[in-house]
Amino acid sequence: MPPLAPPDPATLDDLTGAERAALATLREADEWGSGYSAQQSTRSQTVGYGLVDSPAALCAWIVEKFWSWTDSGGDLHRVITWDELLDNLMLYWLPGTGASSARLYWESLRQVNEWISGPAGAPVTVPTGCSVFPKELQRPSRRWAERRFPNIRYWNEPGKGGHFAAFEQPALFVDEVRSFFRLVR
Repeated sequence: MPPLAPPDPATLDDLTGAERAALATLREADEWGSGYSAQQSTRSQTVGYGLVDSPAALCAWIVEKFWSWTDSGGDLHRVITWDELLDNLMLYWLPGTGASSARLYWESLRQVNEWISGPAGAPVTVPTGCSVFPKELQRPSRRWAERRFPNIRYWNEPGKGGHFAAFEQPALFVDEVRSFFRLVR
């Protein structure tokens, strides 16, 4: 999946170290970590049957993403407790929404990818705040983000956090949201 703010082709000959690292992370994720996305966007119902029929399958499918996408240094329970993981899993298991959550990719991924990286992507001009967490897979630079989001009012790159930053670092996440909204209220 392309980043929300793809690289500006004009900058590819003049990348910063952070931009090179961000592109390397995306390449690695595309090569080794995008199987779930391909499965859910092409055969979501197949995986969906397992997610609603087997608690072990649901647990493996979801917890692997938490393990891979958190800023945990390989020790997931350093940032998310067993109870928090189980609470999250139960939000899918009890109402039986594993299949519909997978189907979201089938229903929308192509359109989202076109919106993100296609030439017709109109700028988003509302006041925008960006918190780019260090272990998020998609970490655009500010100059890349400003092409799509020209009205960035808040930009920060916190020192910790991953894809599930609100879950991993709730106090830090709240501080980030508050910092942005203080500027636009």
